[in-house]
Amino acid sequence: MFAFWDWVGGRYSLWSAIGLSIAVNIGMDNFEQLLAGAHFVDEHFRTTPLEQSVPVVMGMLGVWYNNFFGAQSHALLPYDQYLHRFAAYFQQGDMESNGKSVSRQGARVSYSTGPIVWGEPGTNGQHAFYQLIHQGTKVIPCDFIAPVETQNPLANGLHHEILLANFLAQTEALMRGKTRGEAKEELVKAGIKGDQLNALIPHKIFEGNKPTNSIMVQKLTPFNLGALIALYEHKIFTQGVIWDINSYDQWGVELGKQLAKIIQPELHGDKPASGHDSSTNGLVNYIKTHRK
Repeated sequence: MFAFWDWVGGRYSLWSAIGLSIAVNIGMDNFEQLLAGAHFVDEHFRTTPLEQSVPVVMGMLGVWYNNFFGAQSHALLPYDQYLHRFAAYFQQGDMESNGKSVSRQGARVSYSTGPIVWGEPGTNGQHAFYQLIHQGTKVIPCDFIAPVETQNPLANGLHHEILLANFLAQTEALMRGKTRGEAKEELVKAGIKGDQLNALIPHKIFEGNKPTNSIMVQKLTPFNLGALIALYEHKIFTQGVIWDINSYDQWGVELGKQLAKIIQPELHGDKPASGHDSSTNGLVNYIKTHRK
């Protein structure tokens, strides 16, 4: 029997006995390194002056863009396939923690709190949603994450070198953008002129000044992964303090589970559902009619 405290939420439980499955999979030595990396960041957060604390600075930047620039989402963009589920992991870590509209005192807050967290690894995202980040109408702060060294130095490290080049190119492009003059010069050099030139120029302009953080580690080791996870956990806590919300409850998941217990029995039998709103009644009855 491996016990853990009843106040440990699932999204923060990997450091507890719940991490047994991780230890079994990667070995106790690696699991202890994971814990050591998290402890390193814990101590940094506990002892470092606020203005020099990385989680605090990250948290305050998030509040700045959320509450003063109207940013409604935050993208996590790791340039390492081993972190391909990192954004999904912190969708729960962040949104279940700070997706709150009631303060610690029980009052409705009058300001925006936790953002929508999303993202995909590396060049997958570049060919999916980077268009929106570069030239869309929304402010989307982004965290770019990459290791200097790769676990798999294919072609003598060339593959990872190309990946890092894309990492650096994207952050520079988001910061600098491309002016009208630069866009025009580029098109003229390509032999485009006249009406076609004038028509294309607006589409080739990049405003730039898009907010990004670049987070780099030497190599994605268990220690560095533990540090990275703890970094975001403390960032989430910092924002919860600023917004005066409890980052460690999750009452929002309860209502759906309560209603599911009522609805499930109604999916059986011939009697039409009638105890819900018209939309839910209709959907329940549709399922009952068409289920084989």
